[in-house]
Amino acid sequence: MPLVAHSPTAPLGRIVVAGATLSTALTLKALIRHRAPVVGVLQLREASAHTVTGFEVLDEIAASAGIPCVTFRNINDAAVVEQVREWQPDLMFVVGLSQLVGADLLAVPKYGSIGFHPTFLPAGRGRAPLAWLVFDGVPGAATFFLMDEGTDSGPIFVQRPFNVSPRDYASDVTHKLEAAIISALDEWLPKLLAGEWNPRPQDEVLATYNGKRGPDDGLIDWQRSAIEIQALIRATSDPHPGAYCYLGDRKLIVWRAELEHHLPWRGVPGRVLLTCPERGSLVQTGDGLLWLTRTQFVDEPEIIAPQSVAKVGVKLGYVVDDEIAKLKARLAALEARLEQR
Repeated sequence: MPLVAHSPTAPLGRIVVAGATLSTALTLKALIRHRAPVVGVLQLREASAHTVTGFEVLDEIAASAGIPCVTFRNINDAAVVEQVREWQPDLMFVVGLSQLVGADLLAVPKYGSIGFHPTFLPAGRGRAPLAWLVFDGVPGAATFFLMDEGTDSGPIFVQRPFNVSPRDYASDVTHKLEAAIISALDEWLPKLLAGEWNPRPQDEVLATYNGKRGPDDGLIDWQRSAIEIQALIRATSDPHPGAYCYLGDRKLIVWRAELEHHLPWRGVPGRVLLTCPERGSLVQTGDGLLWLTRTQFVDEPEIIAPQSVAKVGVKLGYVVDDEIAKLKARLAALEARLEQR
């Protein structure tokens, strides 16, 4: 159940904002733009930026409006909870933060806390929502909701949809999401600040959940279809770490790829069939052909776009059985040397 005993009957008096990403910054800017009484900002410490995709600092935005900004490592630390108590907020916005907010902090704001999620809740609750939206190619929505102790499960205040096309990369969807956030806030905030409070409960029957994604989930399996591999590349592209494979012993990030529907070629999955200065490397997949048009070796700062990264006939990735056999042979050789000593 939402952690709020009653709804406001008068304009909101004190607001706190907490988060770590561009969506947090957009929310804070919108509150300031609409002259909301923001009394404090909680910003994730920059030392923890590596744990967040699209990390954004908030202190300059807060300072420009004369709002105190406090950094944190864990939003549930006792010192953070005490700081929020000192601010005595009517409402807290927790936007762009992957950390789960505990019951002690949720209970501090008088009327509750408002969370944010970029999917059509109740569908798509949980982790890595942007990447999953791109991978699935389904519409998203800038959704602001009243937080409870569940996962993105509280009643919804506003939900502004945006389209995700099968050609979109993560950065494309990020731009669409930004526009949806601004549009949703500009329509809804004046009503909220005036005391309008009518969140609608989510339908639990329609709830779905997405699990965590990590950098190693971007590994390309060339036995998959070209459509699936391209979806992975689009979903893990900037601002995410990128899809990758191995070329020899070098890690190759694939930032962009195009489907090939017309060339009458076939080959072994992972093998480079053609190269082209304008299109890059044509690779056979488990079903279909894929041009690698924008790539980068992890040990080189320069992005290769779209020149070929491998000669015709080269195979991307490792053949696991062969690599195990090589390792066993090397281990046997080392053991033989040790026995001779």
